[in-house]
Amino acid sequence: MEELFRVISEAIALVLESLSVLMIALGAIQAVARTTPSLLKRAATQETLRNAWLILARWLLLGLEFMLAADIVKTAISPSWDDIGQLAAVALIRTFLNYFLERDIERAARPAVGKDES
Repeated sequence: MEELFRVISEAIALVLESLSVLMIALGAIQAVARTTPSLLKRAATQETLRNAWLILARWLLLGLEFMLAADIVKTAISPSWDDIGQLAAVALIRTFLNYFLERDIERAARPAVGKDES
């Protein structure tokens, strides 16, 4: 029975990892599609680049969450202490990445503060 759960969890983890890669690729494609026309016209504005970065960053956040879910599923069935330690390290790194990326997204999504007109 444990072997069946292991096989199922490995399949689920593979699906989650595949979805993660797909999400990140989709975000990259959208970001490139958003910036390419203005880059070709040599008219890329800071706003255009910021919007493209926001698109990619949001997809990266979602992809990271799916990767973490895949790691959790992989270690769900009879993990060794080594597996738990690796999961803890990966979870910590991805949590920090998520935190700082989300913070940067929030800052970038805020409307630009008007400059003093002197």
